[in-house]
Amino acid sequence: MNTVNTVRTGTPMTRGVLFVHSAPSALCAHIEWAAAGVLGGKVDLAWTPQPAEPGTHRAELSWQAKAGTAAALTSVLRGWDLLRFEITEEPTATSEGARYSFTPRLGIFHAMTGLHGDVLIPEDRIRAFRVKAAQGDISMDEALDGLLGVKWDAELEPFRQAGEGAPVRWLHQVI
Repeated sequence: MNTVNTVRTGTPMTRGVLFVHSAPSALCAHIEWAAAGVLGGKVDLAWTPQPAEPGTHRAELSWQAKAGTAAALTSVLRGWDLLRFEITEEPTATSEGARYSFTPRLGIFHAMTGLHGDVLIPEDRIRAFRVKAAQGDISMDEALDGLLGVKWDAELEPFRQAGEGAPVRWLHQVI
């Protein structure tokens, strides 16, 4: 076992990014406190105005912690109205990656991701949607859109545009 990449419990270490797409000023400090509670240590985000929704701010935080941290971060942030965020977690040798998206209107979307960031769809979810499509409850296009998080992408896309003056995040690895 490579001890450089694991914590004492044997849980693999991974990296991820918290993208706060829009948050009212009153929530900014609370988001930092919540993230610090999960990550263990002080979190100081560089907040910039969010041009897609005047009066709100955006920030990004790269983190390195044990696998499963994205789920923990999502859990502490999901209950706040008017907050939009995404959290990614890179896969490890023993765990899939993850992507969580949250909007006040849609709630949480979760997808497993592979090495290159592609959404991985478990076969049981595909089978469940095939049954719903066969029964006429949903079209196959609607089922695929649901599995891929298309509604969340559409709602978050205007907020993903950083706008002038936002900090630049350099990629760890270019493929």
